[in-house]
Amino acid sequence: MSSTVHVIRHGEVENPQKILYGRQLGWKLSSRGQEMAEVIGEWSKTINLGALHVSPLQRAQETAAPIVKAHNISITTDERLIEAANIFEGKSFELGSGVLKHPSSWRHLYNPWKPSWGEPYIEIINRMLPAVFAAKEAANGKDAICVSHQLPIWILRSAIENRHLIHDPRKRECTLASVTSIHFDDDGIISGTSYSEPARHLLPAKK
Repeated sequence: MSSTVHVIRHGEVENPQKILYGRQLGWKLSSRGQEMAEVIGEWSKTINLGALHVSPLQRAQETAAPIVKAHNISITTDERLIEAANIFEGKSFELGSGVLKHPSSWRHLYNPWKPSWGEPYIEIINRMLPAVFAAKEAANGKDAICVSHQLPIWILRSAIENRHLIHDPRKRECTLASVTSIHFDDDGIISGTSYSEPARHLLPAKK
């Protein structure tokens, strides 16, 4: 049966110091992030939802909460949907004053193809793709939602669309609370992707 798995990026996080929070615990949605989550909850009413699989991190769980209410569905926490590991986690990436300004950090940047500063892209693909298929199977013919994080979602989409995995992070098409939809044909094969931004009106203005 044809179906779709919608992979959603979490909403905005309360992070005034511009820390790369990565997999750290305790990072919650900002008030605007909560608004984004509510918009995603309303958007989700347009699909016939059969499964909701979510990253274990707080910001993803909070983004999924309005979907739970909209569909009276329970969350399945899937560790495979977690943020990518990064050795700069916990450090500031504020433009002009962040960790990349310091020469001691440059030794980690020697291989952008892997990448050398974090979880290898191939490992991200090898966990995200099975997570998507698991959500599809759990939905039993209906659509599924996965709530995850920007880099894993972008690398997954890039692999499906045969894009180069090395990329400029500023050019990822994966805004806060965006939806990257992976479509399956009647044989359960991925037939394509699509992308939408239900919370676009809430996105912070670009500086």
